[in-house]
Amino acid sequence: MSITLLGTILIVEDSPSELELMSYYLKESGYNVIKATGAKEALEKALSEQPDLIVTDVVMPGMSGFELCRSLKRNPATRKVPIVICSSKDQEIDRLWALRQGADAYVTKPFTREQLLRAIKSVTV
Repeated sequence: MSITLLGTILIVEDSPSELELMSYYLKESGYNVIKATGAKEALEKALSEQPDLIVTDVVMPGMSGFELCRSLKRNPATRKVPIVICSSKDQEIDRLWALRQGADAYVTKPFTREQLLRAIKSVTV
């Protein structure tokens, strides 16, 4: 049985364990996964690899996920790529701020596989 790839997702996460967990969930669900451990690397990969969707953490060294969101949405080449923020920040203000920065969905950690996939599906339909 062959798996039909649903698309390519760029995961931006500085925690190796979180990165592996998200990557596992997504690959198992039929997505092609690109990994970046920081926002600067993510910006380069978003332009060179042209993913269908980006899942990013908020708290990362150098540049936050919010700043990454703003940069991606300002760039004509990446403006239309849906962004799912995946963060341990669970206050409503964080969620609202993420959406104002251009995020399309927000998932709080710890998350289940279903929560992550639901958020991704909600912005790719």
